[in-house]
Amino acid sequence: MSSAGANAPSKPLPLTGLRVLDMTRVLAGPYCTQILGDLGAEVIKVEHPIRGDDTRAWGPPYAKHVRGNNIPIPGESAYFLSVNRNKKSLALSFAHDDGVAVLHQLAKQSDILVENYLPDTLKRYRLDYETISKLNPQLIYASITGYGQTGPYKRRAGYDVMVEAEMGLMYITGPRDGPPVKVGVAVTDLTTGLYTSNAIMAALIGRGKTGRGQHIDAALSDCQVATLANIASSALISGEKDSGRWGTAHPSIVPYRSFQTSDGDILIGAGNDRLFGVLCDKLEKPEWKYDDRFLSNRARVKNRDTLEMMIEKEMITKTTQEWLNTFHDSGMPYAAVNDIQGTLSHEHGPHFLLRTVVKLLTYLNLVLARNMVVQVDHPTCGPIKLVNTPLKYSDFDPSIRLPPPTLGQHTNQILRDILDMNENEIRSLREKEVVS
Repeated sequence: MSSAGANAPSKPLPLTGLRVLDMTRVLAGPYCTQILGDLGAEVIKVEHPIRGDDTRAWGPPYAKHVRGNNIPIPGESAYFLSVNRNKKSLALSFAHDDGVAVLHQLAKQSDILVENYLPDTLKRYRLDYETISKLNPQLIYASITGYGQTGPYKRRAGYDVMVEAEMGLMYITGPRDGPPVKVGVAVTDLTTGLYTSNAIMAALIGRGKTGRGQHIDAALSDCQVATLANIASSALISGEKDSGRWGTAHPSIVPYRSFQTSDGDILIGAGNDRLFGVLCDKLEKPEWKYDDRFLSNRARVKNRDTLEMMIEKEMITKTTQEWLNTFHDSGMPYAAVNDIQGTLSHEHGPHFLLRTVVKLLTYLNLVLARNMVVQVDHPTCGPIKLVNTPLKYSDFDPSIRLPPPTLGQHTNQILRDILDMNENEIRSLREKEVVS
């Protein structure tokens, strides 16, 4: 596990020099702007001056405060910490005209604005795209909502789990004979954040050609439909009702699911005839390769229940680790089903060595070897561990340059250094409770 700090990367990152005005809260928007921050953009996170981002109150768990005085208890929310690295916090109320004026000045000096308010909400504060684009025609303005800027549901609030339910994901998720369940992480929010960050970077390229910014309309509902991928395509092509929930299994590939071992679960994916042959050999059942019921994937799908029952009888005879050792270097996809702590300490290295030299060698950790967990020095919580940005470049080194900010940590700095306000002007805004 490496440490990260506020030092600048050795080479300029691809978005270095760009400024993002982040008017988003909770997950989809902050996840989008965090990606932009990871890639070098200066991200100014605009927060309510008293409450801050909603997720500051979402806990436990919290990282405990160990520094400073008069810091709210119980600490910094793990949820907030997960999506707000590489940002500066401006605690400001735009319910006040002076707050709107500050945001107008910042918008003039920004390249990107991202917001996730219901359509037309920001128009009341003169912060809508039509108004802001007149102040800065080159600005890329991205709006993230549940159901988009148009359509009959545009005024409905959209939370991830509601959209999962309404747009099909929950219906196809869960055990074969059980009720629908939500995905274990807010995947619709996250994919919307990914789509939006991608759209923003494409708009930046477009601006380089036209000199103009534009409005991006990103909806959780649209992104969820898009990520139904092959499931949606199957329904469109066949014209038939979908096949429902499959648990960890696949509707069109067998065997492709998790199986219980003597002490856990392991997922195997024999996606073609060759890989099925590998599985048969590793299970010491080579005769299965020549069984008419299993000669092709089509045959295996037809005889799914029989084949899966046969595999289950073999898998239950050994531990998960024994099967991991057996499948190692076989070329067949396989994985233990890990909990979160298991994921964050995932072993990296040949599994067969674990039986012979585990007491002599310390294995690299896959997550740590890929630098996916780093330690940062938080201004009030001290050293904390965070998940790092996942992308690696040959010429850039994205990293956590700034730990997630405390509420209003950078208010004075932003007003002073970007808007050239003097101490009296800043003090006046604080006295009016415009900023904190």
